Amino acid sequence: MKDQTSVIVGGASGLGLATAKLMVAHGAAKIGLIDRNEALLATSAAALRDLGAEVATATADIAVGESAHRGFESIVEQLGRVHSLVNSAAIYPRKPILEITDADWDLENAINIKGTYHMMVAAVLHMRQFVDLPHVSGRIVNVTSVDAFKAHPQNAHYAATKAAVVSLTKSFAQECAKDQILVNSVAPAGFATDRAKELGFLPELAKASALGRAAEPTEMAEWIVMMASSRNTYATGENVVISGGYIYV
Repeated sequence: MKDQTSVIVGGASGLGLATAKLMVAHGAAKIGLIDRNEALLATSAAALRDLGAEVATATADIAVGESAHRGFESIVEQLGRVHSLVNSAAIYPRKPILEITDADWDLENAINIKGTYHMMVAAVLHMRQFVDLPHVSGRIVNVTSVDAFKAHPQNAHYAATKAAVVSLTKSFAQECAKDQILVNSVAPAGFATDRAKELGFLPELAKASALGRAAEPTEMAEWIVMMASSRNTYATGENVVISGGYIYV
């Protein structure tokens, strides 16, 4: 990540923030954070600046194309060329399958699918300006989930959106190859965020995992950083499952 600039959507907390911190530790000079929580953005940006990074922030409603593009363009205006995008923003509701409403579907699709799509389009429009074969002009990493491959109770609509993101990743990888933009996804099992601890499923996950424990956010972030870094020069259209032996795909 040395001297690279990365934009992280959903970067004010959780896996997004863990990824940002790890990028800085690996030499990233500039970090752009996009989130809807302005107060949390300010706090997280300050923490990254304390680590030595130049940080820009933008608030955006990524479910709306115009807002998503404006947020990305704001980061570019502040930091210049963006080398990588990480899509980490998502909502994770839980509801029995027979109780999921149209409103539930609309919100889940808006953030997890449309939001990811809008941010990818914004990044591609920017990155393709820097195509210089045979060099990579940009990298995009989407955070999916093992839920795209393994059913869990009260989780159908979330799982469906994550399966859609796996598909989007492959479609973008194919169409953007001519611009030397590498597009991949990382599918974690549950890991120890505050939200996961609150929901209480980590002990059950630990028992079902071959390693006998849930992961820490940094352990998932390592794979995201690798895919977003200059070490990745050939992988595109791939989905990497990181589950500690919870699922084999």
